[in-house]
This record gives sequence, C-alpha cells and structure tokens, in this order.
Amino acid sequence: MTTFKSLLMFVLMFAAVNDVAFLSAEEPGYTDTPFLPNSKWRVHDQTRPQPRIIVPGKGDIGATAPSDAVVLYDGKNLDAWLQDDGKPAGDGILADGSFDIHKTGQLHTKQKFGDCQLHVEWLSPPEEANVDRMNRGNSGVLMMGVFEIQIIESNDSYIYADGNAGAVYGQHPPLVNPARKPGEWQSFNIFFTVPKFDGEKMLAPAYVTVVYNGVIVQNHAEILGTVSHRALPGKYPAQSQGPILLQEHHSAVKFRNIWVRSIAPSID
Repeated sequence: MTTFKSLLMFVLMFAAVNDVAFLSAEEPGYTDTPFLPNSKWRVHDQTRPQPRIIVPGKGDIGATAPSDAVVLYDGKNLDAWLQDDGKPAGDGILADGSFDIHKTGQLHTKQKFGDCQLHVEWLSPPEEANVDRMNRGNSGVLMMGVFEIQIIESNDSYIYADGNAGAVYGQHPPLVNPARKPGEWQSFNIFFTVPKFDGEKMLAPAYVTVVYNGVIVQNHAEILGTVSHRALPGKYPAQSQGPILLQEHHSAVKFRNIWVRSIAPSID
C-alpha cells in the first residue's frame, strides 16, 4: 500500500509539474531576455503581471483639434505623411474616412516635432480573430520615429505585459488595460517630452504620459531608449525633434482624427 501511495503521489506531482510547464509555455513572453535597467523584470518577461482589466468610459473619441494644433489627418487627405522611402503617402483613404495602415504602408510625418500633445484614434480589425495574438491588430505610434507606444489587440487577447496596447514597448506595461473590443474605435492622447542634449551628452531622458481611452496608462514614464524586440532599449539619438511614425506590422489597423500641438514652454 505504501508503495502504491508513493507511486500515486509521484504520478500526481509529475502531472502537476507538467501542467505548470504546459501553462507556462502557453503564456506569451520570454525567459531568456536581458533584465531591464534597475528592474527585476526581463524584456518581454513571461512572468511579468498583466495589467488589470477595466472598462473605459466614454467621451474620448472625436476630440476636435484646438486652434493651435497641426492637423495630421482629418479624413480628407494624407498630405502630412510620407512613406518609408520618402514618397508621398498617396490616397489610401477608406469610405468611412479612415485609412488602413496595411494598405498605405508605414507612414511618418513630413514635419518634425519636439515636446508635444498628440491625439490619435485607431481601430483593431475584428476580422483578424483567428490571427495569432502576436500579430492581431498590431501597429504602434512612434514618437520621434523611435519611441513606441504599442498598438495591438488587447481586449480579447494579450501578449507579454510590456507589449500590450498602451505600453512603452519592451519597457513599461500599461498601468491598467482599458482596451475596447476589436471593431470599436480607441484613442491615445500622448504627452511627450523630448530628451535634452548638450552636444552628444544626454542631460535628461524623454518622458511620456499616455491617456488610453480616457484612462492614464503611462504617468510621466521615463523612456529607457529606442524601441527594440527581445533586446534592451537602444541608444538615444542625439536630437530634440523627430517625426511621428505609424507602424505597419502586417495588420489592417485603421487610423483617423490625428492632430498634434506643441507644448513647448512659452517665453515671458
């Protein structure tokens, strides 16, 4: 009887361990990436806690541009944007007045910006329900072209914590997850402070506050470096302005109602 009990206990323990291993393998993320600076978490850490899910309120969609804003897209044309190769963005506008980044290709603004407030509305395509979760509704807004605020479907699905929508990609997960369902319009209001340099010497890093669907998900977060996948954030470029980039990542993410305004301090 003792032998039988011991064997049964071993079988149960083996099954439990393998169940944990199986579940762990199913979770998105990695266990072999480098640790972020001054953090116990790795880049895209598989064990990093997922942000708490909340239901956002209403009223964040359709925000009109203030009088001092630069309107980057209002449904009429893509004149403010260029393709990666520097060619004009062309048409690509859909019947509903939005544009599909998968059709236009990756875009960046002609104009460069420093400290700024950016409003952008985006939509994860519902028809991608069977796409693997690493590519479902995948895009991003890159400040100065190199610091990414992640866009990805995060309501019915999720990836590693620092890769969910509203994350500073590969660095800071969103404080909470207020994602709406695929097929519903969502919004980012991004308040970005550029890094400060004296020649090649960085005096201060960049910071970002992100309001996602009316909810703060990044609160004056320090940006650790340029966007990287499975690697530490890259070296800062020694510049104080850059374009706004909309990432194309194999997904038909839509965009509309994009405007930006300078928040440089006024001179008395």
